[in-house]
Amino acid sequence: MKKFIKVMKALSDPTRVKMLKMLQHRTLCVCELQDALQVAQSTTSKHLKVLEAAGLVAFRKDGLWVNYTAADGSDSPYAASMLGSLRHWLEDDPEIRALMNKLPHINRETILQR
Repeated sequence: MKKFIKVMKALSDPTRVKMLKMLQHRTLCVCELQDALQVAQSTTSKHLKVLEAAGLVAFRKDGLWVNYTAADGSDSPYAASMLGSLRHWLEDDPEIRALMNKLPHINRETILQR
């Protein structure tokens, strides 16, 4: 039951749901998520840790960059089920739609030049 509760708690926060929706569309680093959601870097990192602990998000280091993506669900059947369902959910939500429209314009190099 612990894995189930961890997944449900991770998805109980709107910011984490937004992050996961974005990561289902594209790999992003912390600064890109931070920029898109307009939240602090520390807040972004904390949310990613919760999602990672629930088996919903995976990361890969690439030099100085840490790239996050939606997990494949292999760590938990509950995470796998929610990830599969979430791909189809909330697509018509105005906040999610706004983020998806913003996503192609989010670029780490541009963010770092600011």
